Amino acid sequence: MESVPPKNPRQVVAPSGSGLTIVIKLGTSSIVSESTLFPKMSTLSLMAETVRELRSHGHRVVIVSSGAVGMGLKRLKMHKRPTALAQVQAVAAVGQGRLMALYDHMFGQLDIPVAQVLLTKDTLAERAQYVNACNTLKELLNFSTVPIVNENDTVSNSEIRFGDNDTLSAITAGMINADYLFLCTDVECLYTDNPRTNPEAKAVRRVDDIASLKVQVSSPGSALGTGGMVTKLIAAELATAAGCSTVITIGSKPERIIKILDELAQHHLASPETPFEPSVGTLFVRKPNPMVDRKWWILHGLATRGVIYIDAGAVQAIRKRNSLFAAGIVDVEGTFSAQQTVRIVHKVAGEFQEDGSPKLIEVGKGLTNYGSNEVSRIKGCKSYEIHVVLGYVDSDCVMHRDNIVVVV
Repeated sequence: MESVPPKNPRQVVAPSGSGLTIVIKLGTSSIVSESTLFPKMSTLSLMAETVRELRSHGHRVVIVSSGAVGMGLKRLKMHKRPTALAQVQAVAAVGQGRLMALYDHMFGQLDIPVAQVLLTKDTLAERAQYVNACNTLKELLNFSTVPIVNENDTVSNSEIRFGDNDTLSAITAGMINADYLFLCTDVECLYTDNPRTNPEAKAVRRVDDIASLKVQVSSPGSALGTGGMVTKLIAAELATAAGCSTVITIGSKPERIIKILDELAQHHLASPETPFEPSVGTLFVRKPNPMVDRKWWILHGLATRGVIYIDAGAVQAIRKRNSLFAAGIVDVEGTFSAQQTVRIVHKVAGEFQEDGSPKLIEVGKGLTNYGSNEVSRIKGCKSYEIHVVLGYVDSDCVMHRDNIVVVV
């Protein structure tokens, strides 16, 4: 994206030449005061003004918003986030309506329509539902609305939760092919260590390779929220893999989003061939070869149901974009059905972890053509032997190459 010249210093454009599609994630700490549980009206007003300005320059904006639990706690006169799942869901049910009413009021003052979109991981597990959710979000943007996305906390259980809205924002960015994801949090940027405890911590302004990043990110989320810096790095990794540049910035200063895009535009004009580094926030540069939609959905939209362990020969075959055949399978773990997603793992012969367990290499994920019981029976078999073992053949391979995502 950095190679595309802007139309003017205020207008960074997408590769298509149109305005950007931007996802802004607001954490609970940016929306609700941790001490009083009152909504942070000044911050939310500034965010609404920021979105209005972005839209005036042709950009399309989606907000992924936490805060339902915080708003519910205030309404129910509770002072502490409950721990029982059913209680959290009940509090969220009370707060979600109030949260949307607040957004509708804020943006309504600027004549900007908003739309509520509630998602669960289970909703996106079926390909048809995933595509429908993508299309709905894109049509809402075509209608010039600002979709307000949140996890449907009232019906989510531990197995189908995204876990935190950082992850949800990255998945949303991937669903709509966003150009930028802004993760608004309670710190200025990513640091080499926790700046609250280490005054020597240094700001990290640009990250090209998250895997090689060496920082201390053990800080937890706020008392009301569920995310911390670790979840933001995970979100950045998910989003950049989908071709979406990601920025961590402070939520109390939404105008920083405009500042960063302005700096990017000015950088295009002055020195387009050199890497861009913002003066505020932390930029995670998108991957040059993002995953295609279907494979990104397999990797991030589906819950993993089990593990298939493969030999070294199968690892090499998969890395060369071949299908996974039963002959290369050495073991199966977990219970799963055909067309469910499983991890593909290689146990390295003769190598062990410090605790004595076998060294494992995560090869990828994929949709299996056979259930766990069937795979256990045909592992190590040639394709022509499957009929002899099972009495039928659904497929000559356990996973087709189009349904495998390689991560090794």
